[in-house]
Amino acid sequence: MRARAMQRRDLGTVAAIERQIYPFPWTRGNFADSLSAGYDAWIFENAAAPDGAPLGYAVVMWVPDEAHLLNLSVARAAQGAGVGRAMLEWLLRDAARRGAQGMMLEVRPSNARAIALYQSSGFAQIGLRKRYYPAANGTREDAWVLFRKLNHE
Repeated sequence: MRARAMQRRDLGTVAAIERQIYPFPWTRGNFADSLSAGYDAWIFENAAAPDGAPLGYAVVMWVPDEAHLLNLSVARAAQGAGVGRAMLEWLLRDAARRGAQGMMLEVRPSNARAIALYQSSGFAQIGLRKRYYPAANGTREDAWVLFRKLNHE
């Protein structure tokens, strides 16, 4: 797997993957705004695949000494093969290498697979954001705030 910076030309593909895997996806505009704001946005590709189709992508916002993981998504065809874990490990190494003291993220309490990944990667719940995510029937779902301190080796 290789990581490369997300470009504006990737927005259509990324937005299409979002629509396939989430009931409340980020829009193309959300990704465009992230690029315009200077957030780190990464495409993860299978280095051996000739078509370069993305396995997944991530968006990270930096605050002075911390990385805030805003989006970590794996294309449906690549799910269940360890891609999400490999992406997360890459992001954690990159953030530590660049001086982040920790990484924070929000996750839906109903997203058991993501929670299992994050907890097995050393994240712990540090807070709760009430009514953070849109949910079915016009309701809202809370978000768990997770954090992991980063090692600097």
